[in-house]
Amino acid sequence: MTFDQGLAFGLLGATITAFVWGRLPYDLVALTALAAGIGLGLVPADKAFSGFSDDVVVIVGCALVLSAAIARSGAVETLMRPVMPHLRTARTQVPALVGGVLMLSMVTKNVGALAIFMPIALQLARRTGTAPSSLLMPMAFASLIGGLVTLVGTSPNVIVSKIRVDLVGKPFGMFDYTPVGLSIAMAGFVFLSLGWRLLPRDRRAAAALDAAFTLESYTTEARLPAGSPVAGRTIGEAEALDEGGVRIATVVRERFRRYPATADFRLAGDDILLLRGEPGDLERFVVRAGLELAGRETGGDAAVVEGVVTAESDLVGHTPSQLDLQGRHALDVLAVSRRGRRIEGRLAATRFRAGDVVVMRGPAAALPETLGTLRVLPLASRAIALGRNDRSWWPVLVLIGAMGLVAAHVIPVAVAFFGAVVAILLLRSMTPHEAYGAVEWPVLILLGALIPISEAINTTGGADLIAGWLTRAVQNLSPTSALASTLVLAMAVTPFLNNAATVLVMGPIAARLAERLGLNADPFLMAVALGAACDFLTPIGHQCNTLVMGPGGYRFGDYARLGLPMSILVLTLGVPLIALFWPLHPA
Repeated sequence: MTFDQGLAFGLLGATITAFVWGRLPYDLVALTALAAGIGLGLVPADKAFSGFSDDVVVIVGCALVLSAAIARSGAVETLMRPVMPHLRTARTQVPALVGGVLMLSMVTKNVGALAIFMPIALQLARRTGTAPSSLLMPMAFASLIGGLVTLVGTSPNVIVSKIRVDLVGKPFGMFDYTPVGLSIAMAGFVFLSLGWRLLPRDRRAAAALDAAFTLESYTTEARLPAGSPVAGRTIGEAEALDEGGVRIATVVRERFRRYPATADFRLAGDDILLLRGEPGDLERFVVRAGLELAGRETGGDAAVVEGVVTAESDLVGHTPSQLDLQGRHALDVLAVSRRGRRIEGRLAATRFRAGDVVVMRGPAAALPETLGTLRVLPLASRAIALGRNDRSWWPVLVLIGAMGLVAAHVIPVAVAFFGAVVAILLLRSMTPHEAYGAVEWPVLILLGALIPISEAINTTGGADLIAGWLTRAVQNLSPTSALASTLVLAMAVTPFLNNAATVLVMGPIAARLAERLGLNADPFLMAVALGAACDFLTPIGHQCNTLVMGPGGYRFGDYARLGLPMSILVLTLGVPLIALFWPLHPA
């Protein structure tokens, strides 16, 4: 071992120790490791920040944005709506989500499958009180084992297929991975459906500042068009659309006649409904029931903001009608929350009070100045979807299109995801500000800082050193033991080289090892692909693991709780399955 190799392994060991220790933020640990690598000369100065332009960083960042856009669209929620009422506990939620991610990962890129199902998991967690940490890691692991089943499911399968072309002139086919991959996926599904109990249930994502606002429910006003799906139905049936999250407080009919909102009261077209609930629940209910919020549409440049009416505001003591907010400022009042008192009348006739929290919609360019003129203090940290009416299938369709291009090998994953993000911004499925807010920046810092460190292991000859040790260690072992050693080493190296680099380094080494032992190369290539695709022990070996780290509130050491038995399961099943379907000895 050379001096530089010793430094590289020492830095890597210190970094892992700091991660496991958990006293410092993981992004700070990664930045410190990068600075140390530069100082020790392991990372060239001109390559120090190359990790931040790596495809993995782009994929993870874009996947977070796409996941947020899909959550906002409500499309997957619509598909899952018949099932979601039955998923009330983690015992039923985990198998459903794990199964969905696993099956989708078989036919598309695993990170894309995970991005589609993450919003559903987070919504279920919020509604039922389940800790997100109980759901997200099993889903990430399910996406990894689902990707084992076909050629397009994960990058290691594709790269190993290309290596086989160089060796024997023929690639692996689309379903050559299926016998081994499907068997492991089925066993993994059973384990994850039960093994989620090994995870900590007190892990929560870092709370956003809006969690500090403990407001009474908002009151909003909406018109029920004749073509609404709830026209002619009772109030109880209508409220069931949102599973109890929204209450119809009052029904106004023929402009002035008010009716108490009893469960058996039947709604009719052109009724005005006063609704109570949280902004997210109100937005979903308005869309599902086909209602029209009070006020006129402001146009494509409309923005929605939440603000507090200050004591100095000209709004205090006046109603929206008296102030003619729509005529003078093109401003609609969508909802009002008044702590300690319910809003009983129509919004246009409600007199504002100091301390009222209001949701307003107006032209995006003029809204900040208008709020300043009215002395309404905006709550800039609170993202409000009510009144945007931007729910559509576009984000899901864009992601499906991107994944189709990836599966057809037209463009790489990073380019596909980046293009998909640009497309949803152009389609106004979300604003640039919302896109920036959806990104878990500490996770991207972690990846960008550690990629040069992992490359230092390779450039110093550390990977070749490990390969030499492996050859000497297994040359006197039985064929099955040599195969198992190859699989173990690929699983061990992946967190530090990433899965693509592991296959590129280990694939040729495994093939040469098989040749020296007089064995077939195919089972050893399969072992490399399996091991490189199954990093369950760290958040950095695969982008799916990294993707759930922030939203799940996981620490570095949490991955081993579920990941270690999962790794043992893959090793225990993988070796005999590979040997069964891919004979070790030449015919």
